[in-house]
Amino acid sequence: METFKHLEFNVENNIAVITLNRPEAGNAFDTILGREINEVANLCLHDSSIRAVVLTGKGPLFCAGGDLSDMAQAGDRSDVLLKLMTDQIHGAYSTFLRMRAPLIVAVNGSAAGIGLSLTLVGDITIASEKSSFVMAYTAAGLSPDGGASYLLPRAIGMKRAKEMLLTNRKLTATEAEAWGMVNRVVPHDLLMSEAMKLAKAMSQGPTNAFGSVKTLLLSSYTESLESQMALESASIAKNSISQDGKEGIAAFMEKRRPDFKGL
Repeated sequence: METFKHLEFNVENNIAVITLNRPEAGNAFDTILGREINEVANLCLHDSSIRAVVLTGKGPLFCAGGDLSDMAQAGDRSDVLLKLMTDQIHGAYSTFLRMRAPLIVAVNGSAAGIGLSLTLVGDITIASEKSSFVMAYTAAGLSPDGGASYLLPRAIGMKRAKEMLLTNRKLTATEAEAWGMVNRVVPHDLLMSEAMKLAKAMSQGPTNAFGSVKTLLLSSYTESLESQMALESASIAKNSISQDGKEGIAAFMEKRRPDFKGL
């Protein structure tokens, strides 16, 4: 298994676990972490044995956003630094959203800026009761990245998205759940066990069908009703002749639990 400087990556029993591992810097993104998360996203995309992914952070914070100290050191070249770094991170986020394996984000603490965007990238997001959520960009004279301007209003609505981005309002875990930013909040000590329990269940599911669901939901933002239904027709037809599709139909007819292989 590959080794990384600023994150941990392990695969076992068809489940990949990605842990942001830069706790001394609040797991903030620098160029190294940006490159590494893009690499592991592509590993998750191309490794057919991976059928569910869990992503979390090490230490008290989930992700403090972008590393402002790196930007300060870059001086007048901060634009080049940010373009290179965000290109890598954006590539990772796009891959996570489009890969067939479901991504479960386990938010263990504060999520800020592009770290908050990462929580929105999760197909299912579980938050510790100790977590919090803040955009923080305009507090540093910056504008959002990480897909925040796309994903946030779709999760919580335009008015609330504007409030978070313009005023840097911080949400508690409970508020984030009420606003629709996370699926559920759990006690801090149970966060990873709950995430892994869900990952195990999903890793035993029809992985190609999960991928189709993700693809269809993304296209629903831009397609017309008729063109979306055409995509649905093509997708369900394709899945019906897959190994898992055949198994699912047979199991239903035989009144038994299906044994999906991710094929």
